[in-house]
Amino acid sequence: MSRDTLETHTPGAKWPAFLRDVLICSLGAYGGPEAHMSVFLDQLVVKRNYLTEQDLLELIALCSILPGPTSTQTIVTIGYKTGGPLLAFLTMLLWALPVLAVMTTLSFLYQFLEAREISFEILRFIGPMAVGFIILAAYRIGRKVVVDRTTGTLMATSMILTYFIRSPWIFPLVLVAGGAVTISHSREKEIWKRVSLNPPWHYLAAFFLLGLGGLIATAVFQERLIQLAESFYRYGYLVFGGGQVVVPVMHSELVQIRDYMTNQEFLTGYGLVQGLPGPMFSFAAYAGGMAARDSTALYQIAGAIAGGVGIFLPGLLLIYFVYPV
Repeated sequence: MSRDTLETHTPGAKWPAFLRDVLICSLGAYGGPEAHMSVFLDQLVVKRNYLTEQDLLELIALCSILPGPTSTQTIVTIGYKTGGPLLAFLTMLLWALPVLAVMTTLSFLYQFLEAREISFEILRFIGPMAVGFIILAAYRIGRKVVVDRTTGTLMATSMILTYFIRSPWIFPLVLVAGGAVTISHSREKEIWKRVSLNPPWHYLAAFFLLGLGGLIATAVFQERLIQLAESFYRYGYLVFGGGQVVVPVMHSELVQIRDYMTNQEFLTGYGLVQGLPGPMFSFAAYAGGMAARDSTALYQIAGAIAGGVGIFLPGLLLIYFVYPV
């Protein structure tokens, strides 16, 4: 995928159509990042032709080696390709805001439902539906990238390693190793080319400064909103592999260490987000709201905002830094 192809921006007059398609993706993307890619393929490639299938696969590969929400970073990068950084930011808002708003509301509804003894058993049907979306996405993408013995072996090895090694760091390690194997088996004579890189370093500086500033602020100020913002920002830059990976990290700190909510309350929120379209990182809005529920309703909303903004911001900054390269 050439640099010219990557940076072909669509005129601003076409932005409303693109943003409408992003909203369609947001409202129809169930099942986690793997299933989201199938939605992107249908809506943004096949139907609208904003990019080619090969471009999409390469963007997925790029976003997969970065910490943060893979599907969110992928669609934001498509927005960047289509209309530049401003459209990328608007893409982020339309993609994430609907489910963030719902999860913020659900952080208030838990006590309401519990008081009326409304069972959460109805959620048990959502899991099998999500599995179906994931299987379809894996099949459709897999048949395009698994084309020979080498790629088949890489797929099987990656599947086994990531199943048995439950660590966030296994994802980038497997991807880097797979890339090295692919390069070593490549028949291209000029696979390495000298390029002059001039990335926007200020985004990387902001990425590190916010992380360091959050750690300092939590040490100086004993304010729960600051602690929540720092915690969720940290989740955003430490976790690879999507929403399913970040949940155990959040559970360990928010439930077991800080006791912001019970195990049942945490699992209820996770069950609810499984049945909603959009990025699974939106669970952070529910968790942030629940963690700040001991004060006023406005304070609880602020907690949800701290969770939602905090967990998505690192991945967004990394995309703004990496993609123009």
